[in-house]
Amino acid sequence: MAKVLDNVRKLYLEGIRDGNARSAVQKYTGDRYTQHSTGVADGVEGFLAFFEPFVARNPDREIEIIRFIEDGQYVFCHAYQSLNGGSAKWVTTDLFDSDTNGLIVEHWDAISPYQDVTLSGEDMVAGPNEIIDLDKTNYNKAQVHEFVKQILQEKQFHLIDQFCADTCVTHFPKAKAGKEGLVSWFQSDEFGQYDMLFKLVGEGNFVATIGKTYAQGKENISFHIYRLEQGLIVECWDNVEAIAPRDQWNNSGKF
Repeated sequence: MAKVLDNVRKLYLEGIRDGNARSAVQKYTGDRYTQHSTGVADGVEGFLAFFEPFVARNPDREIEIIRFIEDGQYVFCHAYQSLNGGSAKWVTTDLFDSDTNGLIVEHWDAISPYQDVTLSGEDMVAGPNEIIDLDKTNYNKAQVHEFVKQILQEKQFHLIDQFCADTCVTHFPKAKAGKEGLVSWFQSDEFGQYDMLFKLVGEGNFVATIGKTYAQGKENISFHIYRLEQGLIVECWDNVEAIAPRDQWNNSGKF
């Protein structure tokens, strides 16, 4: 396990799950810690101002990191949180940037409520997480990049067979099962317009993207996770969060 991935895991689990926010953020972050979770201010003190009260409010914290993707200086993680005996359940997606020593220097995220029932019948976070096909990383990243451009942005849905397997498994809570359900969701007003691809990271058979979408008068940050086999998307997950008004930001914003 590379140092940056290990530092992300420890910040998440030691710092938040185990309640050692102060020692973790001091050990695993670098000379700066730039935040894009808009409720959290930059730096060590910004992290502590948010997470020390969070730990106090939520004494029972079950946090499970389901998926990791490491791509050079970046680490993506996909996590499930259950707080206070399940009174609140969340899906979180995070991207961390690191310095040359593997210490965390920047963070982006999206948080949404975990939904027990989805239109596809698939759990929001379940499914494979094993990283394989490392020799196909660059090809899979390029394939997802074109999928975002041609399908999500340009809405050339007649090309979907070039990117998605017929048996594609969809974990999006608001998309029906299969490739047809995926296309129907992308065509919907609720999904809206995929405006900007901000970051794309990948490792082997997994690729994750961060983008900005506009839907029904709201600006959203949208994380998508794709699992590929033989160059086609065979499984996908999402996590979407509405971007708060600028006057509610405690830092420079979601991006």
